[in-house]
Amino acid sequence: MKNKMIARAMIAVMLAGSLPAMAQDRGYRDHRDERAQERREERRDYRNEQREERREYRQDRRDDRRDYRQERRQDRREARGAGPRHDLYRGGRLPSYYHNRQYVVDNWRSHRLSAPPRGYHWVQVGGDYVLAAVATGIIASVLLGN
Repeated sequence: MKNKMIARAMIAVMLAGSLPAMAQDRGYRDHRDERAQERREERRDYRNEQREERREYRQDRRDDRRDYRQERRQDRREARGAGPRHDLYRGGRLPSYYHNRQYVVDNWRSHRLSAPPRGYHWVQVGGDYVLAAVATGIIASVLLGN
């Protein structure tokens, strides 16, 4: 009986000593949570950096297009246009007084011009020729004479 009591006491002492060790949190979970939080923050920072780079790239492209358009406009101003005042350019509108039949070139072959596409006609403006849309008067092409 004495042996059983001693064995029970030893078991109780061993269990009592190991219970606090089992209940003790060694911080593994805290480290995992901290690492996960750091990874989330790193991903968020990376996404924000990527977003900012895309924004800057788009803004640079916009600026480049704007500069290109301004240069083209400046080149057009410096280049000679068609007509007596040299103010008719591709993409512009033909003035309404040139819609009169006296300016339209029907015999384009004798003027050594190519056949106008459907919906367009050649208009002689001074010594120059302009390919314009019949309905809208938008200038599709300009041939400058000497």
